[in-house]
Amino acid sequence: MFSVYGVTGQTFRGTLEEFLAVPRLHAGRDSRGIAREGEELGPEMVRPGRPGPEAEPYRQAAQAYRRMLHVTTDRGPVLHAYQLMSRDVLTLRPETTVEAAWNELFGAGLGQAPVLDKTHRIIGIVTAKDLLTAINLEDGKVRDVLPQTVADIMTSPVVSADPVSDIRRVARVLLEHHLPGMPVVNERHELVGIITRSDILRALVNDPPLSLWA
Repeated sequence: MFSVYGVTGQTFRGTLEEFLAVPRLHAGRDSRGIAREGEELGPEMVRPGRPGPEAEPYRQAAQAYRRMLHVTTDRGPVLHAYQLMSRDVLTLRPETTVEAAWNELFGAGLGQAPVLDKTHRIIGIVTAKDLLTAINLEDGKVRDVLPQTVADIMTSPVVSADPVSDIRRVARVLLEHHLPGMPVVNERHELVGIITRSDILRALVNDPPLSLWA
């Protein structure tokens, strides 16, 4: 199961199939990087378009090929989000300045952090890429910064996964929405971890059989 959280609380909860019908997520406010006026930022989370009619012969050929394969029925155990997620999660507050947020992320060597309100409920997520729309760096240090806060540039609402979500379904959401990671939230709406593409790739490398991803 997947949920969507925003500043007003939980706005969606449902299966992967139901979630894929939810409109794409967006940043709290449109931002431009310093000294980049005139350069429009592309959408961060656009769902890939469906293939046109010209792809139909290739689809049929692929289906015929798959029917010829001898696929083993032993796919190994199904992994869940709680088994791969990181439990030690850096979080940010919406009122944190972008410079302070950058220093926290950079200092921890992280690329993203969930944003929690005063009641410790998740309301968004901010990435290093988001912060760089308001910060200019020089030799790795902040040179110029816009007077913005995390609330101005965070992505909200944000999608989260249940701890027992099938990791294959989590991976599909990450791919379809071009997300680097996803918070993991329990039934009490508490943040219990975060799962990233790196976590999934690490499991793929270190925890065979590869067929569990089939």
